[in-house]
Amino acid sequence: MEMFWYAIEPLDVLLFREAKPFSPGEGAWAKSLFPPLPITVFQALRSIEDFYGSEKGDKQRNLNFIGPFLMDDKNELWLPTPKDLIALKTGSEDENPNQKSIDWHRLERLRPKSGLSNWEYLVFPDDSLEPMVPPQLNTEREAKDREYVCGMPKPWIKAKALCQYLQGELTTSPDDFCSDPWSVQVLPHIHMETGARQVRDSDGYFTEVAIRLKPGWKLVAGMSKEISETQVVRLGGEGHRALVSPLKDLLQLKNGHWPDWEDLKEFLTPNSESPPSESKVAYLLTPGLARAETNAPVYGAYPCEWRDRLAGCATSRPLLWGGVSNIKRRLPNSQEKGNTEFALLPQRAFVPPGTVYVFKESPPPESLLLPPTGGQWLETFRMLNYGMLLWGNRK
Repeated sequence: MEMFWYAIEPLDVLLFREAKPFSPGEGAWAKSLFPPLPITVFQALRSIEDFYGSEKGDKQRNLNFIGPFLMDDKNELWLPTPKDLIALKTGSEDENPNQKSIDWHRLERLRPKSGLSNWEYLVFPDDSLEPMVPPQLNTEREAKDREYVCGMPKPWIKAKALCQYLQGELTTSPDDFCSDPWSVQVLPHIHMETGARQVRDSDGYFTEVAIRLKPGWKLVAGMSKEISETQVVRLGGEGHRALVSPLKDLLQLKNGHWPDWEDLKEFLTPNSESPPSESKVAYLLTPGLARAETNAPVYGAYPCEWRDRLAGCATSRPLLWGGVSNIKRRLPNSQEKGNTEFALLPQRAFVPPGTVYVFKESPPPESLLLPPTGGQWLETFRMLNYGMLLWGNRK
């Protein structure tokens, strides 16, 4: 399906509250989850179109979506750095400890423990995946030429460098990576007692942590519906606004094709012609949902159906989403129309983008990291391209 791409430029700070329960007075510190999950940005773009209606029959699921990603002031696409990359530096580990993750000279990949003799004493449960560990480094050189692991590269990678990574190459440089292109802004809220110079005893103080993108940086996302002109939408909480512009006008694209995305589309399916010496890897482009137990709403880093195929997985902490819904529900055993209470959305642990899977057998045919069964929520996740995988090789 054809996608129309849009740049989303914040006009103010942005606030996307995390899934942790929050109420003024108790647990009164509300952090932001950034970049936001796909459904949040999709709803902002969909709000530009005419509303379908209030009746059940008016509801339609006819729009596809992908994103959001990041784009810099030079209109280059940036994506999460693969989480199996480690940075190596030459010299003594005691030199310039504050510069370790900045001036590395080359990258390596974490590898499954099996086959690496220097990790033979590492113990792990028999029913779990092998740990991903650094490869054996040459320590027999002179001190000035020895390599050591100095950390991880910065958390964002250029799309062109990611394509090289998926081709099995590690020829990137530190300039192909960048730190989080945003700053954090703390927004305290204080409610005073009427007629007194003191804060209220209850619900008197709470703090929100907002995000401010650096100048020139934007979110970018694709949708199957064309928006002809630049418009302003509400994005996130507290009514903050963003400017939505068609990317074809901003970048003067020919035929609407965005080169950065066209390069990535080549990796949407596994390459069956790769040499036997290369193992298959999958890179998670958008947040995925991996069911850790069969027919149970328990989520983990990889699906239980993949356990026998996987050689290793490199990931980080899950993205929690869920909480109080804007839709109210009628109280149980109540026939009164106005007798309602708030409803709760299921809280799910999404696999973060940038997660890397290494396969020891042929990879599964799935193109999305999502449960095999589910209700309408699963249909929504599929149409919003949750869990999109990019397939590559590693030597």
